[in-house]
Amino acid sequence: MTTLSLLHKLKLRKTTTKDKIIRFYDEATEDYEFWSKDFNMHFGYYIPFKTNLFKRDSMLNEMNKQVFDRLDVSKKNTIVADLGCGIGGAIRYGLRKYPLLHIIGVTLSSFQVKEGNKRLKKMNGLILEENYMQTSFKTNSIHGAYAIESFCHSGHDTKALQEAYRILKPKARLVIADAFIKKDENKLCLGSSHCYEKLCEGWSLEGLGNIHQIEKKLKQIGFKNVVIEDISFRVAPSVLHVPFAILGFIFQKLCNKENLKPQSWKNLKGSLYALLSGLHIRDFGYYLITAEK
Repeated sequence: MTTLSLLHKLKLRKTTTKDKIIRFYDEATEDYEFWSKDFNMHFGYYIPFKTNLFKRDSMLNEMNKQVFDRLDVSKKNTIVADLGCGIGGAIRYGLRKYPLLHIIGVTLSSFQVKEGNKRLKKMNGLILEENYMQTSFKTNSIHGAYAIESFCHSGHDTKALQEAYRILKPKARLVIADAFIKKDENKLCLGSSHCYEKLCEGWSLEGLGNIHQIEKKLKQIGFKNVVIEDISFRVAPSVLHVPFAILGFIFQKLCNKENLKPQSWKNLKGSLYALLSGLHIRDFGYYLITAEK
């Protein structure tokens, strides 16, 4: 890929604005109920003989469990931040398992705030309409923070990592579950580059961070004990649900004589390209990252 074409693609991707991300989630959130009855807006974690290959939420909730296990916070009277919480699927999981926790999520979508807080009634959870790169949390006030497939909307921006560091108490942990590229964008093969571009376009992403640079970024900010786990093959079984979920969603809409919204089409295309990207295992991977302040 030429430098000129790469710069052109980067310029196009940078048009992903805050408004586009808000619109994406305002309009596409209801689509995710088909993906997950628990409103888990992410992929899953498969463990043989424990999670069910054919029950998506079994794997999706296992991803939540893996994240909370790595947070390693006291399960009583502690505050955890969900940085990019969606409609609160992971929050509900955490509070069902650890009812004495307090979890506060942030999202740009007013729709997700309204609907998510309805589902958190009588639970120690709250969703705020805020940007995870500039929250209202006090410095050194949070016992643990996590970001499940949310930092990708900012291209895994350093500002997001810096804000997480600022709000965490000393020795508290940040856990990130997300997809990353394994090489610079200009070194992706033609097929990977096309999938990457369409993935970012469909899901309103600024881009994916380079996994080889993320540890350096975290340590420069001040994090220590950084652990990076490649869980691509644990995630793959849930990714394989994508084509069946797409066909099922379209069939349901047709049966109900409903039209697919433009954002729903974009979301479906993004999901398809997420699957195709996952086939390029030399260029893309899915990771669990744990870092301590």
